[in-house]
Amino acid sequence: MKKKHLLLAGMMATVTFTACTNDAQQSGLLSGLDPAKFDTVINEKPVKLYTLKNQNGMEVCITNYGGRVVSLVVPDKDGKPTDVVLGFDNIKQYADTLNSPSDYGSSVGRYANRIAGGKFTLSGKQYQLKQNDNSNCLHGGGTTGWMNQVYDAEQIGDSILKLTIKAADGENGFPGTVTATTTYKVTSDNTLDMTWEATTDKETIINQTNHNYYNLNGDLSAVGTDMILYVNADNFTPSNKEYIPTGEIKPVEGTAMDFRTPHAIGDSINSSFDQIQNAGGYDHNYCLNTFKDGKGDDTQVCASLYSPKTGIFMEMFTNEPGVQVYSANFQGVGKDADIIRKGGLKYPKHVSVCLESQKYPDSPNKKDWVQPTLKPGEKYYSHAAYKFSIK
Repeated sequence: MKKKHLLLAGMMATVTFTACTNDAQQSGLLSGLDPAKFDTVINEKPVKLYTLKNQNGMEVCITNYGGRVVSLVVPDKDGKPTDVVLGFDNIKQYADTLNSPSDYGSSVGRYANRIAGGKFTLSGKQYQLKQNDNSNCLHGGGTTGWMNQVYDAEQIGDSILKLTIKAADGENGFPGTVTATTTYKVTSDNTLDMTWEATTDKETIINQTNHNYYNLNGDLSAVGTDMILYVNADNFTPSNKEYIPTGEIKPVEGTAMDFRTPHAIGDSINSSFDQIQNAGGYDHNYCLNTFKDGKGDDTQVCASLYSPKTGIFMEMFTNEPGVQVYSANFQGVGKDADIIRKGGLKYPKHVSVCLESQKYPDSPNKKDWVQPTLKPGEKYYSHAAYKFSIK
């Protein structure tokens, strides 16, 4: 056994990697992952691979580095275990934010999606956040956001994992010391249930999500635009070329944004519609019909995804007002095309789809929209669930 210390330029984190000879096939995991490849120390905190499962063929592997879902295995129409999310098969690549940057499977915080100019005003005070996406703040600061921090982990039985992170006042420019939890649960009906909760000692903003990239086709090396997408939304928020909402809310009817009747993503992903052209595909926030009068109904389906190839059908539920539909427009582009992922695969453009529950992007600067404000004495609560079945 040999230990190697590495200082990562992308995140300035001290990482201790442990080299082991364990065969992944001996791990007994449906995913084929080798837990030893995730057993390490980052910033003096232990990192491991945790496995959640039920009795109906569902297995979810999660690392407490970034609260990331590494694999999500469900049976296809023939009962074959099928991994339906993108990712890496080792912690070294996840932690190397310089050479293999990714948000694969992460629990995003403190603020998912973009804030224009990295600026917002709260109770009359303006805050300047880290600018990591052109001039904007994306996913809480990216390489120094929560997706690249180590959570404290508590596994409860075979089916529940509770992850906790404490973020300091001023981290990446955000006010307030925040204690936040992400709880993953695998239920008996093959649902991955996710709950986010948080408290703060100073007024702040928070907007968490999960960033799984889904491909239900059983081949993570192939384009996934033949998957059938449904989004229960009459409206969406148009964006500029930097993916910042203009502040308008427009109907999807008559545009390439309309998924109220399920159809293949490929039917419209090459549309001449300006929003599609600007993004190179889908990277847009939908205003969910399941959110009314300031409250979301997480018992109603807000979106779904279906693979005619495997028969795998995924239904999404959330209490949030929006869902970001992202069609992996930057996968397989430039140097990303050469990065090796799970199973020795390379990912092409449009290999997958993300369905991210959220407050609308840049909502702190759009005061007519649902606000992400959290005050001392309040508790932030967000919920999303993804149910898998065969259709």
